[in-house]
Amino acid sequence: MDEWINYDHFDRSTWHSFYPGQAPVLTQADLDAIKSVNDQISLADVQEIYLTLIKLIQLQVQNYQQMQLQKLTFLHQPSRRIPFIIGIAGSVAVGKSTTARLLQLLLQRLMPWRNVSMVTTDGFLYPNAELKRRGIMHRKGFPESYDMERLLTFLNDVNAGVDEVKVPVYSHQVYDVINGKEQVITKPDILIVEGINVLQLPSNQRLYVSDFFDFSIYIDADAKLIQQWYLERFETLLETAFQDPTNYYHEMAQQPRMESLATAKRVWQTVNQPNLDNYILPTRNRADVILHKTKHHVIDQVSLRED
Repeated sequence: MDEWINYDHFDRSTWHSFYPGQAPVLTQADLDAIKSVNDQISLADVQEIYLTLIKLIQLQVQNYQQMQLQKLTFLHQPSRRIPFIIGIAGSVAVGKSTTARLLQLLLQRLMPWRNVSMVTTDGFLYPNAELKRRGIMHRKGFPESYDMERLLTFLNDVNAGVDEVKVPVYSHQVYDVINGKEQVITKPDILIVEGINVLQLPSNQRLYVSDFFDFSIYIDADAKLIQQWYLERFETLLETAFQDPTNYYHEMAQQPRMESLATAKRVWQTVNQPNLDNYILPTRNRADVILHKTKHHVIDQVSLRED
């Protein structure tokens, strides 16, 4: 496939060989605390995949900061903190959030002098009321359902060194942006931005969100596997979170199980699968690193962009 021309591909053992023998920095309890519902991650994954990836990121950060310092010196401008921004993309239910939280935790443990922040682009979805006003509630998660201008403004402000930048907060429990609640980002050294849309072209056709990224990762897997993970997660939530009367899906949890699962399958087929096929998967070849997962969320291949 042409999209793979600019990538080198490494199996798990080869990737680990680039940075073997690392001392453990996390416990299984640490991993259990950050993983998403039904996601799977092990200490072996940390040792064989993620520590090598973190080492690569550390080298990228070092080179980036040296280049920025040289540029400011050349331009006779005062030195300032310019954040290193990492984007993490992939389908719904593929494990983006777990990867993002894991990278944040590892970077904090291995570079404690760095301010490492993380945001999710869910907060930049238009509120449900606005989606309904536009007649696109059924397109929630598709490119047009995001306030991309606001996301771009946020990234521009962070990159410019604004002291405090506020991010809207999205609640999966109420299935909406929470009015008046914000996450405050304060001059990060490293910022991780996670979301299905972070490598997509916005509607204004002028600027990519990824133009702000200094490093990007795509979490990949066969679509049938991702569907399986989505349905397994949905079923787990039916038994747990959806039992909360304040949860958006509480009413669905009270329906016969087969009826609820049929609805979830229909959502996958009419929303998540088309979104993946038409808008998410085509951005894969914009990533610097592609982590490919197989059964049980095991990463079996790492692809690294050559240029």
